[in-house]
Amino acid sequence: MVRRYVMMASIAMAGCSADGPQKGGVARPLSVRTATVGALDQSPEMSVIGSAFWRIETPLGFTSGGQIVRITVNEGDRVRRGQLLAILDTTPVQAELAAAEAEALRAGSEASRLSTLFRQGWVTKARLEAAQAGAQSSAAAVKARRFALDTARIVAPSDGIVLARSAEPTQVVAAGIPVITLGEARAGFVLRAPLNDRLAASIALGSPAIVVFQALGAEPIQGRVLEIGGKANRATGTFDVEIALPSDPRVRSGMIGTARLLASQATATRKPQVPPAAIIAPRAGEALVYVLDSKNVARLRKVRIGEATDSGVHVISGVGTGDRVVLSGFDRLKDGMTVSPVARPLSSVAHAQ
Repeated sequence: MVRRYVMMASIAMAGCSADGPQKGGVARPLSVRTATVGALDQSPEMSVIGSAFWRIETPLGFTSGGQIVRITVNEGDRVRRGQLLAILDTTPVQAELAAAEAEALRAGSEASRLSTLFRQGWVTKARLEAAQAGAQSSAAAVKARRFALDTARIVAPSDGIVLARSAEPTQVVAAGIPVITLGEARAGFVLRAPLNDRLAASIALGSPAIVVFQALGAEPIQGRVLEIGGKANRATGTFDVEIALPSDPRVRSGMIGTARLLASQATATRKPQVPPAAIIAPRAGEALVYVLDSKNVARLRKVRIGEATDSGVHVISGVGTGDRVVLSGFDRLKDGMTVSPVARPLSSVAHAQ
């Protein structure tokens, strides 16, 4: 019988030692790694995709209709300010100018003659005023024809590159129809990208932007926000943002680029974050975490979570800055269990305990 009791006692002791090391007959608390919930000033970063354009793309045409005699440039040609780009057949304009000059001479002579007769009392004032108005009208017609003659050619308003050639020699064009579209070098390139209303409201003029064109080897280019659309596009509901780019001869109009933007300081917030290792069973914006109280008792708590980054998971509600969360031992941890925190170095967002 004594031998039987000894065996039972040995089995009981073996069972206790299997649960964990003992000290004074009491099981040691479960050792877990923990971290303190921290918060950082965050200026949310956003990534947008857009296309490169010349900031000023000027369509150039003739001020009067007619037949094109010559076009001296092709698409892609670089031009200098004042360079001749296209010429219109001036034969009709010259004929109209000659007719207008003749009419102006006749109207001027008529007004001068009636002025003399008016002083002598032979004509009425109304007739004189009508003649003078006719002379002024004829003089204005001469100026218009001379202007049409002077502008029967297209010259480059600034240095730039020909983006489009919309007509060909011998083609008859109407006044104002674009013949050549010029990208003006003085304003440089911009990356134009669509932003939704939330993102458009979170950035400010002058904000820095890092632009990458994969066609140029993914080399980052430093830019800045130059313009934010004041009205949403009716079709898409987005706002166009323009990012000024530094001068780079490799950039071409229409290249696709990706820009990384930072929100303005006015929209920066302090957001509590926890390490990703603390999140349990995330689903539909909710998750569970174990939070330690002052006596190192782990309490299971439901939290609402937001976006996740490399530094941590944004917590909308459920925990606050300074709370301690558990990072390990979830397979043995239960709500209300007393644990032994183990220090572990973490990032600046969540500090180890």
